[in-house]
Amino acid sequence: MYIPKHYKVTDFDEIKEYIQNNSFGTIVTTKQGKPIASHLPLELHKQENDYYITGHFAYANPQWKSFENDNENVLVMFQGPHAYISSSWYKSEDVPTWNYQSVHVYGTASIMSEQELQEDLKLLLQKYEQHRKNPALWESLSSQTKKQIKGIVGFKIKIQEVQAAYKLSQNRNEEDYNNIIDKLYEEKELNTKALAEVMKNRK
Repeated sequence: MYIPKHYKVTDFDEIKEYIQNNSFGTIVTTKQGKPIASHLPLELHKQENDYYITGHFAYANPQWKSFENDNENVLVMFQGPHAYISSSWYKSEDVPTWNYQSVHVYGTASIMSEQELQEDLKLLLQKYEQHRKNPALWESLSSQTKKQIKGIVGFKIKIQEVQAAYKLSQNRNEEDYNNIIDKLYEEKELNTKALAEVMKNRK
């Protein structure tokens, strides 16, 4: 990923938090030289001294087979809030642009055992269900429902490299920066308000 130096993020603790908050990712591999991708809920976990991205495919999705056969090198992309930035929001004339946050993770993939997959599903359900009134946790599911685990394939990706770009108008002066935040709040899109919050919290 091309990252100008003033948009590059290297603090891994910050990147970890970003991944956890924007965990619906895109996994890219190749099949006979052709790129293929899946969009999946993913999680970041530490095992001993290594970090892994974990998730699961539907069994019918053939992309998992590249993990099984080749210990495939993969790219995982995480996209945060993004929005068009009008140059009319600047004090002086300039060109429009687009602000965004994006993280690319490169690593080697392998297939989980069924026990590993079950443990990963427990953690996934805890993350998204524990705050609900009647949480659908693994422990509360019927044995019949749990049998559906046969219809998915779990995987883990050992992280080898991380690239992070936060293009958030860092190159603008303080007056322009603050005005961009105000204008984003005025827009009607949810994405623009989320981006405004990110920029406000980074001041």
